[in-house]
Amino acid sequence: MDFMKVYLDSIGCRLNHSEMETMARQLLANGHEIVRDAETADTVIINTCAVTAEAARDARSRTRRLHRANPGSEIVLTGCYATIAPDELAQVEGAGRIIPNVQKAQLVQILDPRAIIDLPVFDREPIMREFLAGNMGAHTRAFIKAQDGCDNKCTFCVTTVARGAGHSRHLADVVTEIQAFAAAGYQEAVLTGVHLGSYGRDLQNNSTLTHLIQAILAHTDIPRLRISSLEPWEIPDDFFSLWQNPRLLPHLHLPLQSGSDRILRRMARRTSRASFRQLAQAARAAISDLHLSTDIIVGFPGETEADFGETIDYVQETGFGRLHVFSYSPRPGTAAAQFPDQVPGPAKKERARQMIALGKELSLQFHRQYVGQSLNVLWETAVGADNGGLRWVGYTDNYIRVTAYGPADLFNTVTQVEIKEAGEDGVYGRVKRDA
Repeated sequence: MDFMKVYLDSIGCRLNHSEMETMARQLLANGHEIVRDAETADTVIINTCAVTAEAARDARSRTRRLHRANPGSEIVLTGCYATIAPDELAQVEGAGRIIPNVQKAQLVQILDPRAIIDLPVFDREPIMREFLAGNMGAHTRAFIKAQDGCDNKCTFCVTTVARGAGHSRHLADVVTEIQAFAAAGYQEAVLTGVHLGSYGRDLQNNSTLTHLIQAILAHTDIPRLRISSLEPWEIPDDFFSLWQNPRLLPHLHLPLQSGSDRILRRMARRTSRASFRQLAQAARAAISDLHLSTDIIVGFPGETEADFGETIDYVQETGFGRLHVFSYSPRPGTAAAQFPDQVPGPAKKERARQMIALGKELSLQFHRQYVGQSLNVLWETAVGADNGGLRWVGYTDNYIRVTAYGPADLFNTVTQVEIKEAGEDGVYGRVKRDA
């Protein structure tokens, strides 16, 4: 077949973004072109999400919008929503082929039967370098898929239905991939997975996430290593000692979901207010300058005003630096979709409003402590320009979004920034070029 011009779009989690960046590199290695504008594409690939009803609506609306912008392109839909509701998605205006998660790793080969998708990782290193140099993705961070699937049975979550049982990549494969990213010039790797804390459980060689992190730090030169979301009950007692190595960045995302023990039990979450409090205290004692973030679901079936009040108080007490707030939505195939006492929509909307407002207040408090300090920032994206130069966005070691004006050569560099102002979404500063 002739080469394709491909536009890639991803909805949802970091794992989805990791999969799409892998797909982009496979396409490039086989002579295809990644384009920034869907109107110039022959093929559009959307990696969908199904974690909430809003994410599913987003997939449908993007499909319609991209089809209307470019009716001649084929829109290929994959991901979790394409897996749990393929017939529903196929009815959307513009929808083309539907590729479920079980076939996602072979998607490039499905589109181009001649494609080679399993090149040795160091043969892919020039493509990684080209991808980074061309700024073809939104990130200077390399998202590394270490694990997929989940064996938990949280009553609200559709991920187990969409992605199946947990399974891990071999430790050596992950280490070798990160070595190649470091050789290609990436400054940071982010370990991702659906249930990352369970890493190695299925490998039958006693590997754990601790072993994987130790191997990456020992056998790669990547300057910065970040860990994505970890379930709070999957963290061993000695885990936080890993942060004695400064390359392991001081940010933890530990999904709480509710501050009510009664609701946590209904969710089948294997944590409690007391155990999560103890975990947060241990993390902060061991990790200097820790940024602790979390997920909260409001309006779960049976959640009373008293339960919600407990969650508000607990979130405030814990002092998270960032909240991801979700209004509960019934997901097909989950236990909670059948629970009685579903919370009315207006009540969910009001609780979400209050929790989002609290999250903004907590983020502002967290960011304000850095005003007047100098922080290291990995620069990722130029988002505008004026007489002060380009306006850049990047992230600190502890994952604070930083905006500052600077010269054109900041992309994928780490510089110090003097923080001048704090906001709800991040901080603003001045680049210290002599740092």
